[in-house]
Amino acid sequence: MTEELQNIMREVLLGFEFCAALVGCLYFVRLKNTYWKWFSLYLLFIFIQDLFWIIIIPPGSTSVLDNYVNMYYTFVGIPIQYLFFFWLYASKSLSRKNLFYGFSSVYILFLLVTEVFLKEYDLGLPVNIIIGTFLLTTLVILEFIKQVQNENTLKFKENKMFYINTGILLFYFGTCPLSILISNASKELKNLGYTPFIYYFLISNCLMYLLFSASFIWGKNPSK
Repeated sequence: MTEELQNIMREVLLGFEFCAALVGCLYFVRLKNTYWKWFSLYLLFIFIQDLFWIIIIPPGSTSVLDNYVNMYYTFVGIPIQYLFFFWLYASKSLSRKNLFYGFSSVYILFLLVTEVFLKEYDLGLPVNIIIGTFLLTTLVILEFIKQVQNENTLKFKENKMFYINTGILLFYFGTCPLSILISNASKELKNLGYTPFIYYFLISNCLMYLLFSASFIWGKNPSK
């Protein structure tokens, strides 16, 4: 029953991703002259990516393609997420392009070094998550500092980045240790020991995409 419920929640998560992508598409025309249009396209990409893999390998099933899925998310799916948010935070919101280039270079370097020198230990995904989340959390803190110092602090509900910040903290920062454990845990361990944490992983992911949707609906005055 536990595994069945988790599989259902993964499908529910896909629904939240679809809603966020749909809201982003609905606001695309309004945002087409701003950098926020790329956030709309990013959400659409995430939904299509996860939909593709859930069709190929339905929740709860096993496949000879499992290794390919792991490789895809290690070198494409997850890096795109981190690199996009590095760009959104550092280059656009904080207006510090050098920070974007620096963080991106460090992230990619660690990923490549791990793959080349530590491939036999299967550390690609854990390193991916640790380094990416550390760098992203640093940017989130800088963004919060910026928001607190802004004269429009009391209008935080109209700030798109407020919703994105909250979602990022809930999911990426909140689930970092769990993501590392799950990536290297056996199916038996996942079912027995990590059940409450897996629920948090799925629920926080749903909440993140809900907050992403809210950023379009309640966020005002997007920057060009």
